[in-house]
Amino acid sequence: MRVLVLAGGLSSERNVSLSSGFRIAQTLREMGDEAALIDVFFGLEDYPGLDREDLYAAPLPARWQRVDPAAPDLDAVRALRADKSRCQFGPGVLELCREADVVFLALHGSNGEDGRVQAAFDLLGVPYTGSGYLGSALAMDKDLTKRLVSHLVQTPRWSTVRYTAGDVDALVRSTPLPCVVKPVDAGSSIGVSIARDADQLRAALLGGLAYGGRCVLEQYIQGREIQVGVLDGQALPPIEIIPKTGFYDYANKYQPGAAEEVCPAPISPELDRRLRQDTLTVFHALGLSAYSRADFIVDSAGVPWFLEINTLPGMTPTSLLPQEAQAVGVDYGALCRRILQLAIQERG
Repeated sequence: MRVLVLAGGLSSERNVSLSSGFRIAQTLREMGDEAALIDVFFGLEDYPGLDREDLYAAPLPARWQRVDPAAPDLDAVRALRADKSRCQFGPGVLELCREADVVFLALHGSNGEDGRVQAAFDLLGVPYTGSGYLGSALAMDKDLTKRLVSHLVQTPRWSTVRYTAGDVDALVRSTPLPCVVKPVDAGSSIGVSIARDADQLRAALLGGLAYGGRCVLEQYIQGREIQVGVLDGQALPPIEIIPKTGFYDYANKYQPGAAEEVCPAPISPELDRRLRQDTLTVFHALGLSAYSRADFIVDSAGVPWFLEINTLPGMTPTSLLPQEAQAVGVDYGALCRRILQLAIQERG
């Protein structure tokens, strides 16, 4: 099978995406597939002088293997592309996608997980992995997700605000504390802050201006961080994340050894069933398909609070979905193969 692994792009999660893409492409090659890895934004610029046919045998860029500790400077990324067009697809990308048997989407965040790439591929007739354009768009927007599922599962109280620097003081006065400040459409905990007092909330809101000044202000629930994957309509064993310091932020997610991950999570059978059922409830309510991962906080009373769901969960060396799949005997290679099979069945 000829598989084009698409990663990178202009998302704040670009470095995570490149690491996911590297591991996916490397694994597919080890299993005998023809697999090429390309950055959706730079396209063939990363392979100067290389014929498109030779891309499937080209060495994988080693610099993409691990996630950098800091999120990328996207203005600096834009400046590096020789092709200065406004197109989000780099040189040769769409041609490569149309020539492949299937595109494995290793994209995370905006410009990849938000439905726009999926919609373009639907129009072009390109088979791709993961959920379709509408479910992807709904799940990427934390506010829309909560509006659609808050009557079905327990979720923290929230409000969504669009603001400028001039609105910050009024928001600080009116927002109940403690709260969690989240960009509406970012992932990997980028831009997420826990505000326990007015000064922390002010700093979080000012920081949120860098992400467009549209944030979810969410009731803070203290408890255990547990996530549940879905593969082919079945909920996987819940996994508990225990950061060594702070909460499960960007650094704790992608730096080896920064958090302890326990799978299956040490929870009661009743809580296990509830978490899996809530995950599938959200999965179906948003019209998702193939695979995903839902995030929960379980409070001291044992109540699971749904936070969000990811339609293209990470596939890096520290990512959670592969660990959950491994717990039911599905190793990383088999997981990649099943995701590809689902794409071919639905869109091939």
